[in-house]
Amino acid sequence: MSDPTDPLAWVERAEEDFLMSRSALRRKRPLTYSACFHAQQCAEKYLKALLVAQGVAFPRTHDLLLIEQLCAAAGIVIGIPLERLNALSEYAVRARYPGEEPIPEEAKDAVAVARLVRRFARHWLGVSS
Repeated sequence: MSDPTDPLAWVERAEEDFLMSRSALRRKRPLTYSACFHAQQCAEKYLKALLVAQGVAFPRTHDLLLIEQLCAAAGIVIGIPLERLNALSEYAVRARYPGEEPIPEEAKDAVAVARLVRRFARHWLGVSS
């Protein structure tokens, strides 16, 4: 069992979500639900890794804007536009249920935002790429 107080445990989980999101897009018929969901999960876990590294407690939430606010209060300035984080945040729930299906362009954007969060967090945590 991994240690939830270890930022690298969060990084490991985030990386699995990042790989899943990219893999879902590379299929002959892209799996847009999965790409969006795992992109959101990747960003969420990387942001939580930053908070864990700073010793900041956080609630059980999928709200990337709330997590970003906690990061900012801890002196971690992500620098990703809030509207992009908010759009990605919605996929924590939206991608799980039938209804508004994300189109491939939305899925590509979701993965791009996750990639930005990933790059920032890995650099900030000192994790090699």
